[in-house]
Amino acid sequence: MPVKRPPRSPSILDIAVARNVRFWRMAKGMSQARLASRLDVTFQQVQKYESGANRIGAGRLVKIAAILGVPVSALLIGTEGDDPSRSLLALLSDARSFRLARAFAAIENRTVRLSLVNLLERIAATVTQPKGRRR
Repeated sequence: MPVKRPPRSPSILDIAVARNVRFWRMAKGMSQARLASRLDVTFQQVQKYESGANRIGAGRLVKIAAILGVPVSALLIGTEGDDPSRSLLALLSDARSFRLARAFAAIENRTVRLSLVNLLERIAATVTQPKGRRR
């Protein structure tokens, strides 16, 4: 009877690649279902790839890069040992952050952009301060 191994946790490299795939898919405006169809896998499989739960093989990574129209190296950013959670791509791989960045980029008025940055910084400072220390 084969010995069962405990489930493997995704490595830092798996997570970095997964976030890069998610970032580029979202940047290209492609849904997970569309990428899954082009890869000939299930939607759930793409979800697992993008969460790092399932490792992406080299051949599949090359195919994903071709579908997304990016070099394979773009999907390997952050795999050099850096903490992928600190990278800009990690921030933008969150759908809400990505939407915010895209909307911000669409605003051409510099004064409005500066006002938005100031507002968001104030909100962030208020939310992250311990209770009783808020202004």
